[in-house]
Amino acid sequence: MSSDLWSFAIRCYGRPGVEQTCLRLQDGGSDICLVLCALWLEQRRVACDEQRFGQLLSIAEPWQLQVVQPLRELRRGWRERGAQDPDLAQLREQLKVMELKAERALLERLETVVQKWQATDDAVAWLERLSIPRDAQGLLRAAARSV
Repeated sequence: MSSDLWSFAIRCYGRPGVEQTCLRLQDGGSDICLVLCALWLEQRRVACDEQRFGQLLSIAEPWQLQVVQPLRELRRGWRERGAQDPDLAQLREQLKVMELKAERALLERLETVVQKWQATDDAVAWLERLSIPRDAQGLLRAAARSV
């Protein structure tokens, strides 16, 4: 099991079907950094409760709204024009790098909060708390087990 959240996220995201599932969830409004953090917490057997869930949301929501989403929207908005304009295509690639760095920063912020949370025998239903569809839960959990 990956010891840090970033390494876990990268390895899990690279598993078959995970990228497509995450993009589908993201298009449906899910925060993929929270989803990957939830998977990591499940693998570490950390129980989900209202207080912990609230802590994660208080970190993730503002960062997503103020940092990640504006970068993503600009990058996506330049997709068609970037295909015709090499300079814009290069700037779009730089935005993609910035977006990934912003997501990494968010994962690191989340990890800082959860580091002191201990494993337990209690239910750890993080993905259910995030309202992830059952088919996606199964695929994501299977991928996380193989990381």
